[in-house]
Amino acid sequence: MPRAGLTPHRVVEEAARLADEAGYDQLTLAAVADHFGVKLPSLYKHVDGIDGLRTRLSTLAVTELGDALRGAAVGKARGDALRAIADAYRAYAHHHPGRYAASLRAPDSSESDLVVASEAVLEVVLAVLAGYDLEKDAVVDATRIVRSALHGFVSLEAAGGFGMPQDVDRTFERLVAGLDRALASWNANAITQEGEAR
Repeated sequence: MPRAGLTPHRVVEEAARLADEAGYDQLTLAAVADHFGVKLPSLYKHVDGIDGLRTRLSTLAVTELGDALRGAAVGKARGDALRAIADAYRAYAHHHPGRYAASLRAPDSSESDLVVASEAVLEVVLAVLAGYDLEKDAVVDATRIVRSALHGFVSLEAAGGFGMPQDVDRTFERLVAGLDRALASWNANAITQEGEAR
């Protein structure tokens, strides 16, 4: 492609495509520059080095993931909403593995756009969890548990970690159903700070 029309947005979009194809860890400025047919220094007019590119890519990925989760959750509550966002999360990780990897890190407070995008994702998850009437202190735990379960599954799936012949989709459905049951019974089985069930 010619140099004319090169913008930060186009550079990040191409980086996202390359990350999905080759892997987030393989993303380099040289590969992006090569795609556009420009010298490496030309990219520095549009992104602040590889760190700046990765931050912009993370922002794009988190924004897209948030949009996918929000769209999936609309009009649903409790278990239906949880299943919907779980399916959307898995689909995003499957279709955009490089972007998904870019979405995982917690933003630095100086990365304002990424902070806003991350908060938007959190708002969707909190809205879904609100349907379970969790006590205030339990919401952070529940958020971390849901995220850990979904991330663990999609990461193992992407790495080919499920070698047994049973249907992986069925396993995922059971995982989400288990999360739903755990959340629905959370208050009844709450753990005190001493670690004993109430």
